[in-house]
Formats: sequence, C-alpha cells, structure tokens
Amino acid sequence: MHRRRRTALVLSAAIAAAAPLLTACGSDAHPGAAAVVGSERITVAQLENRVNDVRTAQRAASGDDAQYQRLVAQTGTLTRNTLNGMVLEKVLDRALEDAGVTVTRKEVQKYRSDLEHEAGGSEALEAAWLQQYNVAPEHLEESLRSDVEVQKLATALGADMNSPEGGTVFWKAMADASEKLGVDLNPRYGSWGVAQDGRLGLADSKTPWVREVTRATQQQPT
Repeated sequence: MHRRRRTALVLSAAIAAAAPLLTACGSDAHPGAAAVVGSERITVAQLENRVNDVRTAQRAASGDDAQYQRLVAQTGTLTRNTLNGMVLEKVLDRALEDAGVTVTRKEVQKYRSDLEHEAGGSEALEAAWLQQYNVAPEHLEESLRSDVEVQKLATALGADMNSPEGGTVFWKAMADASEKLGVDLNPRYGSWGVAQDGRLGLADSKTPWVREVTRATQQQPT
C-alpha cells in the first residue's frame, strides 16, 4: 500500500504546552456512556460493537486460532484506540463546521476508488486497513471519509501537514472544536485532552486517520 496519499498529521510541540481540555468525568453522570461529545452519546454498547466488528474480521482473516490470539495480543489497546477515533470523528465534524468545509459522497468515492486501484482491489484495501489500522470492512467508508475530511480541513486552514507549524494550526482547530463541544469521558477509558506529544485525544491512543507520513498528500479530492 503506497502511503504517499496519506495526510501527514505532524504533531507540534507547541500544542503540548496547552492546558488539557478536559479530565475524565464521573461515569455516574452518564450511565451506559463511554463518552458524551456535546449533546451526542457514544454508548458502551456502540463501542463494544465497533471493537467486536474488528475482532470478527481479524478472526476471519486469521489462518488459525493461534494466529488470531497473536493478533489480539498485539492490539491490546483496541478498545481505547477505537473510542479515541469515535470521539475524534465528532470533534472533526465540529472543526469542519467551524471552518465552513463540507465533504461530498462523490469525493469519498473517488478517494476510495484511487486507493483500491493502488491496493489491487476492494478486498485488498479492506485487508490493508484491517491489518494496518484495525478498521473493520464495514467501517472502512467512515475511515476514508475522515481521511478526506482531514485533507480538506488542512487545506482550508492553510496547514502544511509536513511541518510542525502545519500540525500546530490543524490541532489548534481541533482543540478549539473539542473545547466548544465539551468531551465527557467515562474514566474507565482514561482522560481526554492535549497529550505531551501535542496529540488531542485519549492519552497514548492511536486513530487510523491520525498518522504521520513522510510526504504530504500529493492529490487532493476533487
């Protein structure tokens, strides 16, 4: 899988000095919720269903139970990473709204088509996203849409994502959107804020579309 098309989300040390946006709030305030973002709830059941989708896909892709168990062991933070992504998706929606940026289905379809061509087909792309980013096939479209959204938001902000300055601009917009929404996280999953490395989200969590690459996106959606 060529990585030249991936958006470079280079994190800036400048953001690391910012105060955390929120520390974990008591789960009793929102029973059954993994997180509340603005007025929207991400329930524990929704989170578990998303994680189970990944585990089901991993099992299907594994040659035997031993291989599957190795995959599970290698992705022990899957639940936290998944929740991190689900919250960031909602924060990204708000950042897009604030910037006046919209993404069409046609843009996402074009992006997916290009990636499928590079990967060698739809099934190959699904397998690559499952292996590299722990994205189940049924959630691939959402992940790709987030990619396009990040690309367009960075462009609208004038953020060069290969530079520390560009990372600062991008994550400042995300931090502002997060603060406006308010993120109430169930403490069993950790705390939400700006980490020491400048990343907005759950501490030590990773998200498919939050990743660094060596080159900027060469081709923006049209």
